[in-house]
Amino acid sequence: MSTGADAIKVMKQQVGKAAADRVQSGSIVGLGTGSTTAYAIQFLGDRLKSGELTDIKGIPTSFQASVLAKQYGIPLTTLDEVDRIHIAIDGADEVDPQKNLIKGGGAAHTREKVVDSLAELFIVVVDQSKIVTALGSTFPVPVEVLPMAIAPVTRALEQLGGKPELRMGVRKDGPVITDQGNMVLDVTFASIPNPAELEKILNNIPGVLENGIFVGVTDIVLIGEIQDGQPVVREM
Repeated sequence: MSTGADAIKVMKQQVGKAAADRVQSGSIVGLGTGSTTAYAIQFLGDRLKSGELTDIKGIPTSFQASVLAKQYGIPLTTLDEVDRIHIAIDGADEVDPQKNLIKGGGAAHTREKVVDSLAELFIVVVDQSKIVTALGSTFPVPVEVLPMAIAPVTRALEQLGGKPELRMGVRKDGPVITDQGNMVLDVTFASIPNPAELEKILNNIPGVLENGIFVGVTDIVLIGEIQDGQPVVREM
């Protein structure tokens, strides 16, 4: 391995491939968002091209996922057309020992939660840096909010002890706008002793569409690591 960056790229590829290898012919597949999941989508396309995999359809969780799926030749469908999702593959920003997640670094957590929760098998693909002892230790909780409700929701989050920050665009002036046309508040909490309770409380604030705490949804966590300069994948 020439550089750390190369090793990390190969590691993300390996984790993506390990997840894609678990998809069976005839499956409806939830296609997650982010850099590691992008490799899973690429490898699914490779398996289709080679004929090793047949008759799969993808349900994308974002504009990014749908663009990648088209690029790699994965036919897409919608939740209106199917009555089940066999398997979903997605990344995470944090994973705790109970396999609870914080997601939403890519602002796609609302659609991700819909798709990932419906999946019979939900595989999370991450690198070692995303593993934490407690949720909220390295990453704020993304909260998708209707634009008209930003001020009252901000006040409500502050009353809960959170520090909300409106997510701003990179190389775009103004706030990040989600695929649904909403805004994102990144909320830092000193600690999250009960993720399940906080998830419900946040979603009960009027004007909040969905937050990035995922509790009891994950079945399998595949973790990429570098050991002795070599990328390896282990299951949590």
